This record gives sequence, structure tokens and C-alpha cells, in this order.
Amino acid sequence: IKMVGDSRFPDVDTDRSEKNEETEIVVNVGGVRQVFYGDNLNQYPETRLAELINCLSGGYDSIFSLCDDYDPGKREFYFDRDPDAFKCIIDVYYFGEIHMKKGICPICFKNEMEFWKVDLKFLDDCCKTHLSEKKEELEEIARRVQLILDDLGVDASESRWKRCQKYIWKFLEKPESSYPARVIAVLSFLFILISSIVMCVGTIPDLQVVDAEGNRMEHPTLDSIETACIGWFTMEYVLRLISSPNKLHFALSFMNIVDVLAILPFYVSLTLTHLGAKLMELSNVQQAVQALRIMRIARIFKLARHSSGLQTLTYALKRSFKELGLLLMYLAVGIFVFSALGYTMEQSHPETLFKSIPQSFWWAIITMTTVGYGDIYPKTTLGKLNAAISFLCGVIAIALPIHPIINNFVRYYNKQRVLETAAKHELELMELNSAEGKAASSKSELESLAREGKEGPFYSSRLKVSHSDTFIHLLSEEKHYRTRLQSCK
Repeated sequence: IKMVGDSRFPDVDTDRSEKNEETEIVVNVGGVRQVFYGDNLNQYPETRLAELINCLSGGYDSIFSLCDDYDPGKREFYFDRDPDAFKCIIDVYYFGEIHMKKGICPICFKNEMEFWKVDLKFLDDCCKTHLSEKKEELEEIARRVQLILDDLGVDASESRWKRCQKYIWKFLEKPESSYPARVIAVLSFLFILISSIVMCVGTIPDLQVVDAEGNRMEHPTLDSIETACIGWFTMEYVLRLISSPNKLHFALSFMNIVDVLAILPFYVSLTLTHLGAKLMELSNVQQAVQALRIMRIARIFKLARHSSGLQTLTYALKRSFKELGLLLMYLAVGIFVFSALGYTMEQSHPETLFKSIPQSFWWAIITMTTVGYGDIYPKTTLGKLNAAISFLCGVIAIALPIHPIINNFVRYYNKQRVLETAAKHELELMELNSAEGKAASSKSELESLAREGKEGPFYSSRLKVSHSDTFIHLLSEEKHYRTRLQSCK
């Protein structure tokens, strides 16, 4: 540490007559020397480099508050910072904006900008997008690590009911937490498959029975299996709702709404069957029950809760709304144009199948999507030529947005795997650091005991406690957790 009165340093230049605009300073950042002039730096007086111009008159205390070292003979300021990031940051003094080079960590670059006191508003929009993505990734890693730490930690101050709620929630929502939880997840998956198969098999006429009124209904055995599946779904939903930490968020979640839609039709149809006949005609009750039984197809979407692949597909489609919108726009324009042309060209044929333009929409849809049912087809030469062009354009219109959608899926899938690996890596580092800190404290304790000569029962008990402590409590320490997440890998 260099003091003001250190004889190794001559007196600081305090000539106030020199204009700041003509001042020349030399900055050495990580071994890279840069020369700056006051007229450039004073454009942004709040930055650290601009403060260097005025710090010479404030003594060495002022100088060393801004830099790591200073050579008064060369008037050279030394900084132990990243030179690559510094080369990008100084562009603000010449061009008024900053671009982040490829290969530099966005979080580290943000920290460098904060050190040099350069506002983030000077960062170009393309680089801000990259920075926001990285921040979202770190927040996701932090969220996953915190969830794991919450599962590992046990708060002794919580009531028994609160601990029971956490156990049930982890048991039903996190199959990876234990072997019984995985068994429950597999059973729930099997019940969904069995219920879906029963719904399909129940529509086979040979497996249906005839009631007293002569109406066909599902076989009693299949109906019993359906009742058992609904009972499992109901019990599972109620337990998850009771143990949910945020019940309002749980009730409004999309997948939980799907669960309700898969369960509710059974109870509504049961109520209408037993009580509805007294309030309305029997035929109306049967129609309402049939409509509600069709809603059982919603339970197939319950598979998404147990399948990470389906969840990834759903999120990828959400991120591909722009591409899907382009696809629908291309098809809509093509359908309108080719249906109008097909109707016009086929009017000259006496046996034309194109009765109107709205009716021709159906032909254009199945032609551009290359389905081609053949119920409507052109009979004139110009109509056939129009059909050939329409399905060629349809292939191109569908193929163009498909590649970005596939890229979004692959990118999101790989990102989820990277985040999962990063969260596990954070936990391993936290465990390792806690173990190292524990070993260091144990070693110092043993050394102090050896110096004091305290050997005997007290020494043995202290040694036993030292080796029996668990690292779970250390993993949940907030200070250590935040420090690790702020590091850049």
C-alpha cells in the first residue's frame, strides 16, 4: 500500500492552470497501454477514466481510490482488469456506443462496465439481448439450485403439518427425489394410459351392452376400470392441491386446469345420470352425458406432466409463434388466391365441382398441404395447371418456416440440458467448498488442541463432533450460495 508521504513517489502534479482538455494520461490495463486525451474523456465525466484527469490534484489517496497502481514519472495508471473487455468499453469515447466481442462472458462484461462506471445504456441492443439471455440462464440456475436446497434443508421451526405438506408435495411433484416418488409417477403414467385405452375400447360396438331402453352403453367392466382411474386422478389432484405452497397459482396453472377437465366430466355426467332425469327429459340428459364423456380426451394431455419431451415441445412451440404465424399467413394467402383461380377456371366445365369460392377453400387447403382427398378436383386443363402450381407453392410455404421451428426446439432442448448440468455443478462446488471449509476448521481446531495438550475424553468428543457434522446446513448458507452464482464459468 503506497502512502501519501512515501519517498518513492515524487510530489503529484498540482498545476491547475493546465486545461483538462489538453491533459494526456496513459492507462495500463492488464499489460495493454492506452493513451487518452481529456477532450475525449470529458464527454462522459461520470466515468472512471474521466475522473483520472482530476484525481492528480487530490493526492495519492485520490489516485489509489481509482486505480491499482500509479507511476508518477510516466504518469501511467495501472489496472488489474480484463484488457479485452476494456478495448470494447473505450469505444464509447469515440463512437458513443459499445459492442461486446464474441467470446466474452456477458456477465463479466457487465461487471467490467460497472467498474469503469459506464452506463449500460451505451451497450448496443444486440449485445443487450445476449446479456438478458445470460441473466435469465443464471436466474434459472439459481432457481433450480434453490429448489434443491429447499428439498435438502429442514426447518426445525416449522410445524409438523408444514413439514408434512412439503413431504407430500415433493413425493407427488418430484419423482427424482426418492424411489417411492418414482413409483408413484410410473403408476400415475400407467393410469393415464389405461384410462385412455378404456375410453377408446369402450366405443367398439362388439364390447358394448344394451340397456333396458335399448341404448348402447359401455361394458360394466370397462366402466369399473374408468371409475378406478378417476378415483386415482381425484385423489392425486386433491393431495397436490392441499400440499401446494401457492394454491392460487396451482389452481390457475394450465396443466392443473387440464387435470380438472379430465376429472370433472365424470362427476358431472354421474350427477346428470342420477339427478338430471328429474329436471329435464331423458334424451337431453343422455346427449349432455355423451358430450361430457367426449371431454375425457383431455386426460391424454396429462402425459405432458410426466414427459419432459412433451414439455420441451410445448415450450419450443411457444417460442416459435412468429414462425407459426408466418406459416399460417403463407397458407392463408395461397388458399385464397388458388381457390379463387380454381373457381374461375372451372366455371367453363359443365360438371364442375367448384360451386363457390368458399367451397373451393377446402380444395385449396387439402391441395396445398398435399393431403389430396380427391372429393373435389379440377377437370379443365387450366384448372389442373392451377392445382399443380398450388401444391408446389404449398410445399415451399410449409418448408420455409419448419427449419427455424426445429432450430428453436433443438436450442431449447440443449439449453435445458445445459441448465440442468450447471445446477448440478453449482451444488457440487458448494458441497466441495463446504467440505474444504469444514476440513480447514477441523484442522485448526486439532492444531490448537494439540498445542494446548488437551488429550483425553474431551479431545475425543470434540474430534467425534467434528467428523459427524453434515454439509447440508452449509449448502443452504445464503452468502456462499450467492457468491457462487455470481461467479462466471
